[in-house]
Amino acid sequence: MVDRIAEPWGTRTPYAAGETWPVRIDTHLAEGVRAQDVERWVPSASILHSNGDGLDIAVKDGRIVGVRGRGHDRVNHGRVDPKDLFGWQANNSPDRLTRPLVRENGVLVETDWDTAMERIVSRSKAQLAEKGPGSIGFYTTGQLFAEEYYTLALIARGGIGTHHLDGNTRLCTATAAAALKESFASDGQPGSYSDVDHADVIALYGHNVAETQTVLWMRMLDRLAGPNPPQVVCVDPRPTPVARAATVHLAPRPGTNVALMNGLLHEIVANGWVDEEYVARHAVGLEELQMRVRDYPPERVATICDVPAEQIREAARIIGTAERLLSTVLQGFYQSHQATAAAVQVNNIHILRGMLGRPGCGILQMNGQPTAQNTRECGADGDMPAFRNWANDAHIAELAKLWNVDPIQIPHYAAPTHAMQIVRYVEEGSIGMLWVTATNPAVSLPELARIRAVLSQERLFLVVQDIFLTETAQLADVVLPAATWGEKTGTFTNVDRTVHLSEKAVDPPGDARADLDILLDYARRMGFTDKDGQPLVKWSTPEEAFEGWKECTRGRPCDYTGLTYDKLRQRGIQWPCNDENPEGTERIYENGQFWSAPDYCESYGKDLVTGGAVSPTEYRALNPLGKAVLKAAAYVPPHELPSDDYPLQLITGRTVYQFHTRTKTARAPQLQQAAPEVWVEVSEADAATWDVGEGDLVEITTPRGEVRARARITGIRDGVVFVPFHYGYWDAEAGDEADRHGRAANELTLTDWDPVSKQPIFKTAAAALRLVERADGLPSPAPTTAASAPVAPVPATRGGAPAEAEEQLLPLGGTR
Repeated sequence: MVDRIAEPWGTRTPYAAGETWPVRIDTHLAEGVRAQDVERWVPSASILHSNGDGLDIAVKDGRIVGVRGRGHDRVNHGRVDPKDLFGWQANNSPDRLTRPLVRENGVLVETDWDTAMERIVSRSKAQLAEKGPGSIGFYTTGQLFAEEYYTLALIARGGIGTHHLDGNTRLCTATAAAALKESFASDGQPGSYSDVDHADVIALYGHNVAETQTVLWMRMLDRLAGPNPPQVVCVDPRPTPVARAATVHLAPRPGTNVALMNGLLHEIVANGWVDEEYVARHAVGLEELQMRVRDYPPERVATICDVPAEQIREAARIIGTAERLLSTVLQGFYQSHQATAAAVQVNNIHILRGMLGRPGCGILQMNGQPTAQNTRECGADGDMPAFRNWANDAHIAELAKLWNVDPIQIPHYAAPTHAMQIVRYVEEGSIGMLWVTATNPAVSLPELARIRAVLSQERLFLVVQDIFLTETAQLADVVLPAATWGEKTGTFTNVDRTVHLSEKAVDPPGDARADLDILLDYARRMGFTDKDGQPLVKWSTPEEAFEGWKECTRGRPCDYTGLTYDKLRQRGIQWPCNDENPEGTERIYENGQFWSAPDYCESYGKDLVTGGAVSPTEYRALNPLGKAVLKAAAYVPPHELPSDDYPLQLITGRTVYQFHTRTKTARAPQLQQAAPEVWVEVSEADAATWDVGEGDLVEITTPRGEVRARARITGIRDGVVFVPFHYGYWDAEAGDEADRHGRAANELTLTDWDPVSKQPIFKTAAAALRLVERADGLPSPAPTTAASAPVAPVPATRGGAPAEAEEQLLPLGGTR
């Protein structure tokens, strides 16, 4: 039994390069429940991060009572993230939404489903009649199932005909998709998690994998603990567990990632670490890239990034001489003003070195949520279903034929509207109805004072579909109680393209309904039909919806046609899975074969600096044979730089114990006790400058607002302060509302985004710090186990007996 709050990554099971990762089955059950008491184990996968770990749900007396990792699962080999070990308790929370709510005289009151749905349908029809399809918008999540996303895309694009459909994946994974489309002209991750088993170098760019995908970090830790461990290069301004394990840790100034990447590429090119034969046969754009990176020798980059030139050279040498290189990228690169440009340079390294399509040679442009990949695949964000190209009329015609609608019904006159633009349209009044599903923008979007004002407008009809009365739901006109993970059936896909089936284990509470059922009910009440007058949505169950989705993917990169529910009940399988690949595909782009042919590709690309779209004609001239594209980018300084009034840079992020806005993890006692309140991380030098000590209450201000939090003095680089974004508006302990102070990190962040991916900027706000009151010896509430580890001794973060989980180590070949 292991305290998995004190030890988030559990016990090591070392293994060597080329060996199979040993099995370790993690189990946690409710107090008083023994394994023999469990009535049913229901197959599912992880829901509180993006790793996609296979696990089983324990059921007793009609309730979820725990989880157990699946030893035979290709993703996790039985291991379970602490958030999943304990987070299932949110399902049983007494404050779940159980009946629909409607706003009457300014107050939300309970009602029945007919009343709530008719109110939504009535407003929908009025909007369509008075202002047309563009007056209705949808803002969804990265936590539904593929079946639900595809149904939503069909309703929004083919039924209503609105351009305005995006997800909160815009905040976490939009740049992953954009970077893949820029380099390979299509979404789809080249690598596989099993590349960890073979790599001799692992490079992590802005990716605190130890806290965001703990099971993937367990795999890396076990390689590091075994014979022939890989070298690790880490790019992160914070002293994360990854940084502490790294061979080289580069801690650049926030907002300078493109300069750093150009410096690494400069060294790779200058030292001849380029696979010239591979590039000549399989890529275009080499000359432009060579010209660009020539301007970024390590000495110049060191000045821009404040990183020693010799560290840059050493990192480049490790990456440039690797025999098998695995690279991962996440929010440290994605949530910046040159997000796509930076992430594309990681792809460039792999193209230059020919490190694609073979064991140990992969790129994982990571996702932040469990089904973010499905959001993109199914067209429930700024994409078209099955990676079709909105700018290719033949692709739209193909989709229209599949849905049996007129192509003109599917809006494709421009790129689909991204989330930040949807908010702007709501603010301006052109969108009069917004349907928000399973996300909490009143905490997660930037510049919260503005977001609260936008969502509170009287002229806006706001529908929120969720499982708790979140900060956003409190602003709604109609609130629909939804079922969640474990209470419905569907599939979801992780970042290395592994598809899992999650089966219904228990009934949802009260009158709560599955998201798919809510969408089907809406489509029926709206009377959406195809060209022949038949119902537009032709399925009524998750499995039928899955069959519809499979047909949509036929012949496309994310081909699901070889998958069935029965097949997925046995194991997770990586797409493409079809007649040619009946058991799935571990790695794509083998032998330099890309999905980038002009008639097939998902995207023609954009200018990395301006975001301007590349025309079909320009793309055909650039890439007539469908090769990978090397795209160069010059460094551009951040849009908001430190000043005399705001001398620091604010970055935001996550902690290992909480997920997004804590709607679930705050209701798991073990997780909430481990990270109960917001904090701010400050370097020792900056703490001395502002006379701040461990645990002192400080105020962080930016031009947009202020937040008060307890200080944690860490090894973060000087000039940077970090605030986790999980925590809502106000200090819950404050009495009079006039005395309340903000505690949500997004009170401080700016309304700005990357020009290519349209992902908001959460990493480069200019900030000031001041002491409010002394701590009187009390430490910050920040955990001690991960990136927020203090430089001075404070009581260690522990969970005790309630946080103990069983770890069963099985011999090689054991798979329970």
